[in-house]
Amino acid sequence: MSESQSGASYAAAGVDIEAGDRAVELMKEWVKKTRRPEVLGGLGGFAGLFDASALKNYERPLLASATDGVGTKVDIARQLGVYDTIGHDLVAMVMDDIVVCGAEPLFMTDYICVGKVHPERVAAIVKGIAEGCVLAGCALVGGETAEHPGLLGADDFDVAGAGTGVVEADRLLGADRIRTGDAVIAMASSGLHSNGYSLVRHVLLNQAGLALDARIEDLGRTLGEELLEPTKIYSLDCLALMRTAEVHAFSHVTGGGLAANLARVIPDHLHAIVDRATWTPGPIFDLVGRTGDVERLELEKTLNMGVGMIAIVPQGSVDVALTTLADRGVEAWVAGEITERGAHTTGAELVGDYA
Repeated sequence: MSESQSGASYAAAGVDIEAGDRAVELMKEWVKKTRRPEVLGGLGGFAGLFDASALKNYERPLLASATDGVGTKVDIARQLGVYDTIGHDLVAMVMDDIVVCGAEPLFMTDYICVGKVHPERVAAIVKGIAEGCVLAGCALVGGETAEHPGLLGADDFDVAGAGTGVVEADRLLGADRIRTGDAVIAMASSGLHSNGYSLVRHVLLNQAGLALDARIEDLGRTLGEELLEPTKIYSLDCLALMRTAEVHAFSHVTGGGLAANLARVIPDHLHAIVDRATWTPGPIFDLVGRTGDVERLELEKTLNMGVGMIAIVPQGSVDVALTTLADRGVEAWVAGEITERGAHTTGAELVGDYA
């Protein structure tokens, strides 16, 4: 074939390498903001480097790892053309899982998959991830942007991430520390967080036909603004709580709802009772339930109902725990207690009616 004849190329197949390179350049300034002293090198290498000698002061360091995405919340961002908040959700989903065992978040990597690389759009996504990493106290040491033409539409995208943290072995939190009489402290969520959006989208957008730019009086803002509210990142709040109070366990309230996630950290012989009367879920939860005629139990096993993180502490630590969280601007309250498990009880249950 002569040089004058046109042939197949990567660009003709839909992959724009130059656009990818420009996206990397645009995101570098945001990644720099997450840098910790243990990070070596810069963005653009084949692997992110973290100086493990920083762990030499630990007697028995345990590395904690987690990976997650943000689900179909990305479709709300796509529809609204708002890309710089979804990264907060990603960091929260990953790093708040890590802090549950008492681990300090260290570093994170991300994976952004797009139908077509729009450099400014990718940079905006990374900006949100970087801002989230700052809020979680971890470094963003690398990532990957993949262009998948033919599999995704030009405006479609998805994000995922993986993170690593460290905890001293004798400070590991979990079920073995929990005792009868411990208090269950609830920390308020910022809204839906990043769970249950398939139900939310089905009810509000598909069934009810609500527009994302429609102002909803009960919400005090547009529906789109409510649905894109970033997930609260509790990592540094939980670490602060561990420094000031005795903490036996944390539970990150994600997919499955409050009871199911709390049950994951309750030992087989104990039972967590959470009283609904101790709080009022935000209006978005009522809107979903009322609009879709969704039963309460279905809502509770899908959405967080206003509680994003749980701390289980001994009664003697309740006051200092609540003071610490209040000083950090975290709304928190005693929502229940730990009891002995009966013959017909499970790991955790919600009782009563919401206030």
